[in-house]
Amino acid sequence: MNNSNTRPMKYQNNYLNNYNMIIRKGLLQATHICFISLLFSNLLTAQKQFKVLLITETAGWHHESIDYGVIAINKLAAAHNFEVVRQQDAIKISEEGLKGINAVIFLSTTADIFDEDEQAVFEKYIQSGKGYVGIHAASDTEYNWKWYTELVGRMFHIHPVQQTAKLKIIEHKFPGLEHFPDTLLWTDEWYEFGQDNVEGLNNLILVDENSYNPNVTWENRDADKNGNFTIDRVGVGTGTHPISWYHEFDGGRSFYTALGHIEKVYENQWFLDHLYGGIYYAATGKGIENK
Repeated sequence: MNNSNTRPMKYQNNYLNNYNMIIRKGLLQATHICFISLLFSNLLTAQKQFKVLLITETAGWHHESIDYGVIAINKLAAAHNFEVVRQQDAIKISEEGLKGINAVIFLSTTADIFDEDEQAVFEKYIQSGKGYVGIHAASDTEYNWKWYTELVGRMFHIHPVQQTAKLKIIEHKFPGLEHFPDTLLWTDEWYEFGQDNVEGLNNLILVDENSYNPNVTWENRDADKNGNFTIDRVGVGTGTHPISWYHEFDGGRSFYTALGHIEKVYENQWFLDHLYGGIYYAATGKGIENK
């Protein structure tokens, strides 16, 4: 009687033990699968198509639109799957800091922001095949650094009051400009530039000086031979002139746009497309059709 009663209980315990073992194995396998899936998902999420360094340091005029530009570039990064690293003003540019960076963006930088060591590092960086993006006052930066003036292509000279003008798009095949109309009205601060500092600049957008008033005088802006600021700087216009261009330079790539003085420009989809096209070209070297 007792033996007959214990045998079913023994079988029942074995069954429960086997069942629990199967459950534990199943949970362990499921945990492994979830962990691997999560790891793979994180790896995919972490992969960006390229990385840019954003520099906003100013040693001269500080544009209020810089903060808007930072927000806009970070939104472009989120939309187009690239990474933005913000350069802090107090941290020097170094070879180590530029590792893994595909392009460097100068967002309305002004005056002299690099010392001689940083200049040498940045020259070497571009020569390694990397890219430069200059926005607005980037052409009002490092006038005494000849290599940089050639990298930018043209340097800022003067500008009149902010006003509306007509833009002429002359290269629709450049990234970001494919869907632009041939002309459109735009309100911004219109830079007048000095002479070309290097050959081979490829103009993208022109501004028609017949559509705005380029005349302006800045009193006592420039120094005479004795170093005294007694010379007026005058802008009278140079005809329909470029305000955006690109070129290959010293082994690397350079894109510049003079647009971007006004805060609201950084919420304009036309401008955002134009800006991302330049970032994409500078960072990857892609998007340019062979001529």
